[in-house]
Amino acid sequence: MTLTRRDSLVLGMGALTAGMFLPKIVHAATEDAIAAFTGGADMGEGGITLTAPEIAENGNTVPIEVSAPGAEAIVILATGNPTPGVATINFGPMAGEQFASTRIRLAGTQDVMAIARMSDGSFVQARQEVKVTIGGCGG
Repeated sequence: MTLTRRDSLVLGMGALTAGMFLPKIVHAATEDAIAAFTGGADMGEGGITLTAPEIAENGNTVPIEVSAPGAEAIVILATGNPTPGVATINFGPMAGEQFASTRIRLAGTQDVMAIARMSDGSFVQARQEVKVTIGGCGG
């Protein structure tokens, strides 16, 4: 197959157009995931601790820890990934502490967000930017 100059221009314009709309689609997916977890309730600050590296050498394996004493559930979101939902952790009444540690995959530099549903029905959030040098989702 030969690639003409016209074909190259059409492909370039298509890629540019897709690049303009992709962030809006990703942002909408993050907002949908937040609304699904919180039911549209307001979120406060504090009461939850999110620990993630400031710089991740490789986006394939980024270590994070989240702690929210008194939480019933915690959702972790990677706001810049095509699918932002990373994990939902539910804590039963016999849980010794409300803490989780895992490794996640990040497509590139973005915010990692944790939202906790507390036992009184309120929601709190924590957010941290992670700078990724090598993307983990095919980037």
